[in-house]
Amino acid sequence: MKYLAWLLVSFAVAVVISSTAHNPAYVLLVYPPYRIDMSLTLFVVLSLLTLLAVYSLVQVVMAAAGLPGKARRYREQREHEKSQALLNTALNAYFEGRYAAAEKAAVHAMELGEASSLHSILAASSAHELHEYQKRDEYLNLAQGKDVGDSTMRLMATTRFMLDQHEPQAALDALQALRATGVKSHLGALSLELKAQQQAGHWGEVLDIVQQLEARQAIDMTVAAQLRQQAYLESLRAQQSVVALAELVQRIPAEYLRRTKVAVTAARALLKFADYALAQKVIANSLDVQWDSELVSLYGDNLSSDLSESIAHAENWLVHHPKDVGLLLALGKLCMQQQLWAKAQSYLERSISVSPSYAAYTALALLSERLGKSEQTYHFHQLALALRDPAAA
Repeated sequence: MKYLAWLLVSFAVAVVISSTAHNPAYVLLVYPPYRIDMSLTLFVVLSLLTLLAVYSLVQVVMAAAGLPGKARRYREQREHEKSQALLNTALNAYFEGRYAAAEKAAVHAMELGEASSLHSILAASSAHELHEYQKRDEYLNLAQGKDVGDSTMRLMATTRFMLDQHEPQAALDALQALRATGVKSHLGALSLELKAQQQAGHWGEVLDIVQQLEARQAIDMTVAAQLRQQAYLESLRAQQSVVALAELVQRIPAEYLRRTKVAVTAARALLKFADYALAQKVIANSLDVQWDSELVSLYGDNLSSDLSESIAHAENWLVHHPKDVGLLLALGKLCMQQQLWAKAQSYLERSISVSPSYAAYTALALLSERLGKSEQTYHFHQLALALRDPAAA
């Protein structure tokens, strides 16, 4: 378009010159005491040459005035390209595991005046992997005071660093600061919060986060089930009173409470606080769905008054599991508490015939002691000691 304009101007000039070349007119310029006469053609030519000279001079002046800005922009462009190359070098080195090289490249980019927090956070991440925590924190401080995106990167990086150092409360504080900036809990932040709550032992919060992740379809169903089971197990172990423990057991969904591992943990905790009725209920409900020899052995540690019903329930299981060592031992213990000495001895001896155990011999020794048979008591104690697990001593 520019060249077309110049072409049109050239044609116009040619037309003007052609039209004035044979024109007898002249131009008189008077500036007392001076007087200049010239043909119209010459005047037009000189005028055009003057305009061209002025235009050229203006262009030269403007170009000279713009030289510092162009030089500055060129220098900035070169520095930006160099910092981008350093960023690529740093990223490649970081993901290749060459953390010292990654830190060096990121620091070099910052020395060139790169204002992005990405370089300082990358340097901090590299220093963290090198366990140089003081340098890491210095790099993180360089990312403060930037925009929301930079603050998000810094706080997310801080959270990961604190989790790696097993400082869950510091990680949770960083996530709280992230929320205070107005950033909603996106999936990355929720995943980090899940790990932090696990490390902190806040199992109620773990369950809440798992539910949020499920609502967003951001967690595998199997993983979610495992996390829930872990939360219930740790919560059961952490209870310090029978009231709180019973309330927790009532809140655990039946699907999980019937699982063997959860049922065993709940039953042991309830038996520890002497809540025998609820312990028996938990054990029975689980065994009715999924049989487990370890769990049924706890069934014999029942000191409640309703022993007859417990014995009858256990004998119903015996029809389907006649050689289960744990069930025979449990029945032996229950019969001893009910003072059914003969049945107790029979069940205990059957348990030993299937697989001799320290617990069965100890129960037989206790039974012999109650019956006043001192020699048998000593004999069974010796047999029990021979089978005792050294780790339990």
